[in-house]
Amino acid sequence: MTTLRSFFKLPRPQRIISMIGLAVAVAAACALPWVHSNVHADNAPDWIRAAAQEKLPEYPKETVAVELLNENQTMVKDNGDIETRTRRAYKLLRPEAREKYGAVVVNFDNETKLSFLKAWTVTPSGQEIEVKEKDALESGNTSYDLYSDEHIKYLKFPEANVGSVVGFEYVQKHRPFLFEDIWSFQSEIPVRKARFTLQLPPGWEFTNHWANYDQQGPQSASGNLYAWEVHDIPAIEIEPEMPTIYTVAGRMDIKYFPRDPKLRAKTNGTWNDLGAWYSGLTADSRVATPAIKQKVAELTAGISDPVAKIRALTSYLQRQIRYVAIEIGIGGYQPHPAAAVFTHQYGDCKDKATLLSTMLREIGIDSYYVLINTDRGEVLPGFPSTRFDHVILAIRLPAGVTNPLLYAVTDEPKLGRLLFFDPTNEYVPLGYLPRYLQDNFGLVVGPDSGTLMSLPTLPPSTNRLMRTAEMNLSSSGDLAGEVKEVRWGGPAADSREAYLGVSPSGQQKVLENFLGTFLSNFSLKKASLGNLQKYDESMTLDYNFSVEKYAKSAGNLLILRPRVVGAKGSTLLSGKPRKYPIDLQETTRQDDVFDITLPAGFVVDELPQPVHAECEYASYQSEVQVKDNVLHYKRTYVIKDLLVPTQKLDQVRDFYRQIAVDEKSSAVLRRSNP
Repeated sequence: MTTLRSFFKLPRPQRIISMIGLAVAVAAACALPWVHSNVHADNAPDWIRAAAQEKLPEYPKETVAVELLNENQTMVKDNGDIETRTRRAYKLLRPEAREKYGAVVVNFDNETKLSFLKAWTVTPSGQEIEVKEKDALESGNTSYDLYSDEHIKYLKFPEANVGSVVGFEYVQKHRPFLFEDIWSFQSEIPVRKARFTLQLPPGWEFTNHWANYDQQGPQSASGNLYAWEVHDIPAIEIEPEMPTIYTVAGRMDIKYFPRDPKLRAKTNGTWNDLGAWYSGLTADSRVATPAIKQKVAELTAGISDPVAKIRALTSYLQRQIRYVAIEIGIGGYQPHPAAAVFTHQYGDCKDKATLLSTMLREIGIDSYYVLINTDRGEVLPGFPSTRFDHVILAIRLPAGVTNPLLYAVTDEPKLGRLLFFDPTNEYVPLGYLPRYLQDNFGLVVGPDSGTLMSLPTLPPSTNRLMRTAEMNLSSSGDLAGEVKEVRWGGPAADSREAYLGVSPSGQQKVLENFLGTFLSNFSLKKASLGNLQKYDESMTLDYNFSVEKYAKSAGNLLILRPRVVGAKGSTLLSGKPRKYPIDLQETTRQDDVFDITLPAGFVVDELPQPVHAECEYASYQSEVQVKDNVLHYKRTYVIKDLLVPTQKLDQVRDFYRQIAVDEKSSAVLRRSNP
């Protein structure tokens, strides 16, 4: 997937880069030399000492660490300033815990001041070691921004060994652009105690919503001081093809409503409010300059079809405007003016959407920002918030314009027929949607309004793979022949990203790695790619190979697998029961047709039985026939829906079991004249 820069600067607790989500950064911090450390016998705070003395229950042997304390204290001042105190304590249970929990990583910027930072280690023998902010190392936050005001401080825990308790505390002061907060209290390790306290000024109010956890009110409330506390939160076990951890982890979202009407504008109580806010923020961004007008005229010269004009502009934005971000202050929310994006020929997702919208207006096409999260399921319709990390466009199609290749279309009563399009993903052409945006909620920003819409799920017929092969089997079991593939939709986008992401000399290696998954002792004779950079056309891949001893000899028998390449089966449901749904990523239809000419002097002794497997989410059928000494293997695999809930996993387990049996099945040939 094309790397996407978070367009929204998320509420501060989410932006604070904790150890849990930054294994790479922590590993880098752990490799850094020490500048200074203070070792004392009595300098750890009481909350660290209490955590270190806590008796823990038995955890599974693979548990690397336990979060003893997860505490956030938020104090809101009447002028809108917010002070947040964060405390964490972990007990390290396995050596690999050092990689993820060996340092604290905190970020700050021009709006967020770090006023206090300390960390401690309590060793198994009771020794207490303290490190302070002056011992920290500082660096920039990202590698893909041209410039950002975000920085990170790394503070490494001394003696972060098995049995040690490590903890940290920091205080941040900031004045947010929006009064939203997120308390995340569940992760990949168990949590013993999590606590969130909120101090509001007199007259302020709040609303909150619990995600992936039982709803509950504050356990204590005194005046405008509120506290929530949860205990013994289980770890999230990372399972293959599960939704992202952010969509299944427990959290509480919260909004603050000031009493001052001027500050009240910083809280959006409805999706319409949020859309109106963003509409105002971007009101002056889409102004066409003479240079932009000239470029539009150049790109659309001689084109009369409206869809062809739109395609000319979208292709330009996808592939000619580089993805580069410059985010300072409000720039985390607000796009740069179209004129600046065009002049510099780069921008992030919201910048690219802005320039495209400006250019579309020059050909009489209206369009609207769509705020969306690339993790399907993270935005909750019932609680309006800025949990968005990406911007795309909804292009309003003119009346009477139809095109069978425009699949990502939805009717909106007020705004008309909307074609959703992502200017950032260079591999997904107009008419399609990247898989991570399908069946996903996006906020369509109209004139001073906002409407949360469900983006369409494209049907299987739009994401196709057709693979045909003509091969010959020798009497010694060697196999040779040619395979032709045609891909469009999602499979084409995936392949283009894989092949264009490497040098021309590396493209053969991509194909060899694919073949090596199914074959041994193979030799790739030749290969060619078609329409690799013609994104609006089907991509083709032709390759010729041979395999020594593909069919196994057993006396006068040859045993061969009709399914030569390609896999549809899955081991997702093998082993212990799953806890989380399966994300099938995208709908698709994929067909394999293999013709294998059998060696002279052999007859069929046994063929695999036809398979017809079907569940609510997918279907599969295959058959093997022999005619005129040619073995014909044909199968069709269809994914019809995207997310399989846990209560439906049994039917999917049986479905994939049948596919696995079919993919391993063999045909048996017998020598007719031994």
